[in-house]
Amino acid sequence: MGSRRALHFVFKVGDRGRSARFYRELLGMSVLRHEEFEEGCKASCNGPYDGKWSKTMVGYGPEDNHFVAELTYNYGIGEYRLGNDFLGITLMSSQAVSNAKKMGWPFKEVTAGIFEVEAPGGYKFYLEDKEQLKQDPVLKVTLGVSDLQKSVNYWSDLLGMKIYEKDERKQKALLGYADNQCKLELKTVGGAVDHGTAFGRIAFSCAKEELPNIEALMKKENQKILTPLVSLDTPGKATVQVIILADPDGHEICFVGDEAFRDLSKVDPNGNKLLDDAMAADNSDKWFAAHEMKKASA
Repeated sequence: MGSRRALHFVFKVGDRGRSARFYRELLGMSVLRHEEFEEGCKASCNGPYDGKWSKTMVGYGPEDNHFVAELTYNYGIGEYRLGNDFLGITLMSSQAVSNAKKMGWPFKEVTAGIFEVEAPGGYKFYLEDKEQLKQDPVLKVTLGVSDLQKSVNYWSDLLGMKIYEKDERKQKALLGYADNQCKLELKTVGGAVDHGTAFGRIAFSCAKEELPNIEALMKKENQKILTPLVSLDTPGKATVQVIILADPDGHEICFVGDEAFRDLSKVDPNGNKLLDDAMAADNSDKWFAAHEMKKASA
């Protein structure tokens, strides 16, 4: 499992402008690449929608060695309903804390030196008020689970993650593929997991030849496969193979072939401009306003 890497978490955003401001100006992330699509993804990357959408990768450095955020924007949808499935991303950055103060962005100190701030859409980020690490400052993604032991067994026994910590009293566990990677924290929510319509997806890479083995294992263990092994094309870029799984609580998990993904995910120096141009050309808000209509709430 040593070759497996934590890659990104997928967020659905209804307000692309405010979201871009949050990730770029408050968190201090950079646009790594931006792509526009005319129709839905074969692996439902943008959710269960068939219309025009965009994907923007933002992070603190290249995807080869940083855990990043994938912002998916569906042109006709203005907001999504949050559930209790995504509990937050924790990162280390005193600069982000300072940025929040300067911008007047609402935040609160939840424990000594750790501040909670919400991205547009209500997604929680926890900022450790310490100097940003030279390596990836994104420390962990926290997901809600209904049965901690069942989830730990799935992620460790079937997906091969190492258990770093487990706290029965607080009903949480920390897992990961390597010491220097973003970790996955599982935390009991005290009931069923509700994914709302904002449900995200966490992605990992592995050697391409491992993908059929993952698929075969999930079939053997009668685990849920949302999208069987499929090839995804990005015009002018590498074609990647992916398989989409669901854990016991329905969290979506993407495994992608590492070799092609490294080619696909190269930083595009025009990423910022492509995003800004797309936002400038997006007249959907004006169209809905002119027709005295609101964008759909998913």
